[in-house]
This record gives sequence, structure tokens and C-alpha cells, in this order.
Amino acid sequence: MEELSELLTIRRDKLAKLRELGVEPFGARFDTTHTIGEARIAFMEQTPEQPGLAVRLAGRLTAHRDMGKSHFLDLSSGGERIQLYISTKELGPERTAIFQLLDLGDFIGVDGFCFLTRTGEKSVHVRNFTVLAKSLRPLPEKWHGVSDVETKYRQRYLDLIANPASLQVFQKRIQIVAGIRSFLQDRGFLEVETPMMQSIAGGAAAQPFRTHHNAMGVDLFLRIAPELYLKRLLVGGFDKVFELNRNFRNEGVSRRHNPEFTMLEAYWAYADFEKMAELMETLICHLAETVCGTLLIEHKNAAGETTKTIDLNRPWRRARYHDLIEQRDPGWAALSTEGKRARAPELGFELHAGMEDFEMTQHFFEKLIEEKSINPLFVTHVPSQLVPLAKQNVADGSVVDVFELVINGQEIAPGYSELNDPIVQRARLEEQAGEEIQSIDEEFLLALEHGMPPAGGIGLGIDRLTMMLAGAESIRDVILFPHLKPKG
Repeated sequence: MEELSELLTIRRDKLAKLRELGVEPFGARFDTTHTIGEARIAFMEQTPEQPGLAVRLAGRLTAHRDMGKSHFLDLSSGGERIQLYISTKELGPERTAIFQLLDLGDFIGVDGFCFLTRTGEKSVHVRNFTVLAKSLRPLPEKWHGVSDVETKYRQRYLDLIANPASLQVFQKRIQIVAGIRSFLQDRGFLEVETPMMQSIAGGAAAQPFRTHHNAMGVDLFLRIAPELYLKRLLVGGFDKVFELNRNFRNEGVSRRHNPEFTMLEAYWAYADFEKMAELMETLICHLAETVCGTLLIEHKNAAGETTKTIDLNRPWRRARYHDLIEQRDPGWAALSTEGKRARAPELGFELHAGMEDFEMTQHFFEKLIEEKSINPLFVTHVPSQLVPLAKQNVADGSVVDVFELVINGQEIAPGYSELNDPIVQRARLEEQAGEEIQSIDEEFLLALEHGMPPAGGIGLGIDRLTMMLAGAESIRDVILFPHLKPKG
């Protein structure tokens, strides 16, 4: 800490000296001709016959190699880097005095021209520079980056500066979200916004966050899903609709769960779960090819070694829920409740007291099938107790026409043939609510009674999708600012 304190003092002294020299250490507007990436693409070196490309660039100083009167520095911005060459002899004594007060982490703007060094490095010969922002704290060490997990998540900006791999993950996430919008809009889907504060938390079985609206004097919930509002739009005549936004669930935090997360939900009138599965398969393959350039997604460890490869080549496997259970343990379905409870430890997992029979089987599925499925798997015809908003299968009333898309050991997306019978829907919601009958969304049921067309619907977890495509093993690695306990 003493060493850090001394560094902070030195930098503040430099800040004061810049002001003594008439330099504003936190500069104003600086017009650039190119981004650093654009300059590297448009690069034209200087020759005896032709001057190099003139550029005005801005960025952060991230490296400095002092050769006496010659200095080579790295200027970085937006994940791109270019080398600067500065001759203090050319700058003159006044500008050199300012230059000597710069530190790694400072932002500067430069005027110069492009040239190639003897080693072929694309560089900018700096004629003049402008101080744009003084960094009062040192950056993480270049070769070690940000390795402390607490710092990585709490001070994400340091992670982005020091760890290029982290920056690439978030650049991929941005491309994924943009790609989803473009893909759906090209197919006639309309993007809408629905309330994030709702009087009844509906659309999924989850613990909501509660809040209070002072002016209206009512308690509200942060939404756990946008589903019931999007279906109102199907009633109102929107045939293809989607929303990309936040959901909130007041539940546990883990490698796969964050209380605030991003979801896509889309609904397509006159479609069904099979048509939505085809849409989902096409969408994810499109994203993999455009964002990653391949359908073979490699996940690597810290040493850069491939730990697994996810094969997204089509067609993707489809299998019924109960068939998968039967294949994994042929005797499971016939066991009594107590038999299942006794059998679970033999299979490597525990069942909690009070679980109903279908919940035990779902736990079996999650531990022994879902978590072990790496390549895409559409799990279809799920028990109706698990999905109260989906349409019953005509041939087997104990299951509903849905899919759960599992990739990389976790559910990425569910898809339904949506239930549009208001009488059956009320009965399902009442069964789910139990004694908490007041939690039923009567406004949604009222809308359904006016007639909703048959439709297919999908949900897609953007965080989990990004984890899969970017090779991240924790949801916190794909959320810029994941939720953390306050310090102290």
C-alpha cells in the first residue's frame, strides 16, 4: 500500500505541474480523422515519393519504450492498438517538458503521419500531441492483467483495459444482440416494449423483486417475464412480435444465475413449437457463423487448451423428455416417491424433502441429462405440470407441446405451442397458484377471453447464449456489471 500511495502522490504532482505549464490535464474536444482500427486499415506508409497518411488519433497510452531521445508508445482505444513514435528533439524543450509528465493510462490526442518501422510495425510519427485526460492511478500490470476475481467484476473497466479476451467477449455479446434484432426484423417480427414494473408477477414461476409506487400508493413487482403482455399483443393483432430486455428474479446467484438477466421472447401467430424450434436452430447457427465464423465452438481453459468443442452443425437432435429419462435409467418412472428418493444418491444427486413426484423427475433430468448434454438437444413433450402456459399434446394429455433447448449443459431456450384456451389456462394458473389465488393475472385472462390465435413462442437467455458462443464458464463473465455484495 505504501508503494501505491507513493505512485498516487507522484501522479498528482505531475497533474499540478501540467497546470503550472498552462496545460489543462483534462482536455476538451479533440477531432480525429480515424479510429485506431480505421487508421490501421487505411494505413499508407511514407516513401521518398509520397508522404504517409496524415492522421489525428486519440486513445490511452498503454506502453512506453524509452530509447533516450526517441520514444515508442502504444496508443489504444476500442480494443485496437497502434505504435507511436515521438522524437523529443523534434518536439522541442517546451513540448518535451509536457511529454515527460505523461504516464501510462493517460489519454492523449496525436497529429502525425503513418510509417513502417524497420521491423515492419505500423506506426505513427507524432508531430504534436494534446493531453486529454490524466490518469491518477496506475493501470494493472501489462503481463498479469486483472486476475483477482473480485476486482475483475467490481472494477470491470480495469478488466477491459488489461484483458483483451474480456473485451472480445463483450464485443461478441454486442454483435449477438444486434444479430438477433436483425434476424427477427428481416423475418417480419416487430420489436416492442412491455412494462418492467407489473402489478402481478406472471409469466413464469419465480420469486419476484418487490417495490412500491408512492404516487399511486400500490405495490409493484419487477417483472420475471414479459410473456403475458406480449400475448396481449397477439390478441390485439400483432402476428409476429418480440422483446429483448431485462427480467428480474429474486433468487440465488450462481455460475449460471444472476438476479438481473437479459431475455429474448418472441411470439408467432399460427405457428407451433416445432416451427419455433426450426426458427431457433436457424437463429443460433446464423449467430455462430456471423459472430464466431464457425459452427464448431471451442471452449478453452486459462492455459489456452481446448476443454470441449460444441458442434452446432445441423440437424440438431430432438428427443422426448420421458424417452431421455427411460434411456438414462429404465426403472426410474416405475419407482414410488420413496423409491425415487432412495435411488437418487445411487445416481449421484439428492432430492429435497417435500418434492412432488414430477419435481423429483425434473431434478433427475437436470442433473443426469441436461448438465451432461454439450451439443444441441431439443427436449420435447415435457410434463404439463412444468409448463402451465403451453398447449396440451392431443395424443397424450400428460405432456405439453414444448421444447427445451439444451446446449453446453444448460437450458438455453424454451419454446411452446402457446395455450390459447382461456378456460384451460385459468384452471392451470389456479392449480399453480394454490392458495395464492390473488396472484393470478385476471387482466391477462380477460384478454385471452377475447380470443388469441394459436401461436408459437420462444424465450432465449442472452447471457447463457453468450456464455456458449464466447466460451465463458460463468454468467458473470458475460455481464458487464454483475451483481455483487456491497463492500464491507
